[in-house]
Amino acid sequence: MPKSFPPVASLETRLAWPSDPVDMVLDTDIYNEIDDQFALVNALLSVEQLRVQAVYAAPFYNARSESPGERMQKSYEEINRILGWMKRDSYGFVFKGSESRLPDDNMAVRSPAVDDLISRARQRRNTPLYVVAISAITNVVSAILAAPEIRDNIVVLWLGGHPLGWRHTNEFNLQGDPTASRLLFDCGVPLVLFPCINVAEALTTTQAELDRHVKSCGEIGAYLCDIFEHYEHGDLGFPGSSKVIWDLAPLGWLLNRVWFETGLANSPILTRDLTWSHDITRHPVRVATRIRRDGVFSDLFGKLNL
Repeated sequence: MPKSFPPVASLETRLAWPSDPVDMVLDTDIYNEIDDQFALVNALLSVEQLRVQAVYAAPFYNARSESPGERMQKSYEEINRILGWMKRDSYGFVFKGSESRLPDDNMAVRSPAVDDLISRARQRRNTPLYVVAISAITNVVSAILAAPEIRDNIVVLWLGGHPLGWRHTNEFNLQGDPTASRLLFDCGVPLVLFPCINVAEALTTTQAELDRHVKSCGEIGAYLCDIFEHYEHGDLGFPGSSKVIWDLAPLGWLLNRVWFETGLANSPILTRDLTWSHDITRHPVRVATRIRRDGVFSDLFGKLNL
């Protein structure tokens, strides 16, 4: 992992909200849950602000399949299903990612997604490539390990962990690859962090809201409503019940900073027991501290209904 960091002033400039449309790639464990599907659809519909260059399938670890590689494969297939409903060609656009966690601090897990990210980052000249990661961070950190120079050409937006003052940060994406997560905070790449507790968890919606605003929006609207209705974790049928669509957070910040409160902080140190430690001499990162959910969902619903 690289030991030299960009100057603090340069990092702060690159961590500012981009007022112009951006080129981005999306790294997603889309078969893991149901929120990634909403995020992918939102990214593809936001054509005036987000130019999606590629989508990467990421590994994840839960009971929905037998191995990380199989889970990554299922995510790859889910990405292609959604692209089919949205009449998008997947050739040269969707790439399989890593099939395992990082084995140590120095060895990348190479994959088509990692190679594509390196290639695209190396081609950047005047503006960065925004890497929106809504999964374990294996693919992204593997690319940085294999080609440290790409740190100068990318900005990473990651949904992962909990607020920097929280008592622990044992969150799904972060604990999916603790080694990669730790290296992300240590490597000096421009990073915008979207914690889950008290931040991304504000992005809740309900079956009634989706039935009213999304269900009639073609095949993709019907699909989003169906996976929400049949989500297997928890009962979404009782009055007042809702579900968090976590992964809309990083995209929402790119679309409109007014919906977010963020600030600069020293990059935290991720300890072995998945807690935060702090050192005021470390390089800066941008951290989201609050999300106003109404703007995020109103924007998504409006695009689906065009």
